[in-house]
Amino acid sequence: MNLSFRHLAATTTGLTFGLIVLGVYTGAIGADLACAAAWPFCDGWLGLFPATWPSFVEWFHRLVALVTGLLIVGMAVAAWRGGFDRRIKFATGIALVFLPVQVLLGANTVLGFMPITPPVSQTLHHATAKLMFGALVVATTLSYVLPDDGRTATTDDTAARTAARADD
Repeated sequence: MNLSFRHLAATTTGLTFGLIVLGVYTGAIGADLACAAAWPFCDGWLGLFPATWPSFVEWFHRLVALVTGLLIVGMAVAAWRGGFDRRIKFATGIALVFLPVQVLLGANTVLGFMPITPPVSQTLHHATAKLMFGALVVATTLSYVLPDDGRTATTDDTAARTAARADD
């Protein structure tokens, strides 16, 4: 049994949950306002080294979001190229489709460039995060519940696996 996709899925889902918690903290301390409407940069030397605690929290949230986003892309690519069950593909596809929406909503909470107010933008940002998290939970759960790591077996694979199990 190939555990690599399961581990990728569990790591991505866990990191997404941590990012949501970090995002709630970021919004609660007003760290999104610490960057003075400078996105993707912030205060500090060349915009890279945060000058205050709220700036650090905002930057850390962005860093974790970047890593999480890359893992979501990797998970979706692995699901689609790895021959996994269509439900896993669909769930990872939902997370992947909403990823750029999430990035734009996150930028809007700092910049306010859309014709919606920041509280509405933050609410949409959080709701989209929950939607993506839910899709990742579904994909991760299916990868553990479905036989053979959630891969779709062809008839040749099924016969070979049945014969291999009979030998054990």
